[in-house]
Amino acid sequence: MNDRILTTERLVMSPVTLADHDDLLALWADADFTRHITGRPMTSEEVWFRLLRDLGQWAVDDYGSWTIRRAKDGAYLGNVSILDHRRLIEPAMTDPELGWGLSPAFHGEGFAHEALQAALAWADAHLSATRTVCMISPENLASLKLAARVGYRPYATTTYKDQPVQLFERPRRAP
Repeated sequence: MNDRILTTERLVMSPVTLADHDDLLALWADADFTRHITGRPMTSEEVWFRLLRDLGQWAVDDYGSWTIRRAKDGAYLGNVSILDHRRLIEPAMTDPELGWGLSPAFHGEGFAHEALQAALAWADAHLSATRTVCMISPENLASLKLAARVGYRPYATTTYKDQPVQLFERPRRAP
């Protein structure tokens, strides 16, 4: 389990736990945070189901969602995840999917890039998949830029839940 805890110069990333519930409630209630993800703040019921899903992903696939905390003071920043959502989307997303989100209070400080690099290094070392994928709203310019910066390239434009999205892929890199 220790290989699931990721540390960087400024971050500690650990698998999500029930203790993260209050931080998740606050994050998913933030309209700025949810704008490009769900389009609206989430209810406490939706956050609870999301937390249960994230906990279950680790149990089922031995990968999942990490809580990102600032190393110097333990401040909750957000999360980065490797997930299998089995989305009803064409083309099908059959490879592990990366997703990330940081509280707007921490945008512009390089934390998302740092966390994503750590998660991708972990994925490259622990997953047998030949690639990872991600899905981003074309309006989410910050995530589009970050995805490109860590090696994701577009492979499809489609719709998901009646919203336009872009699909990206990143080949697995030798650890």
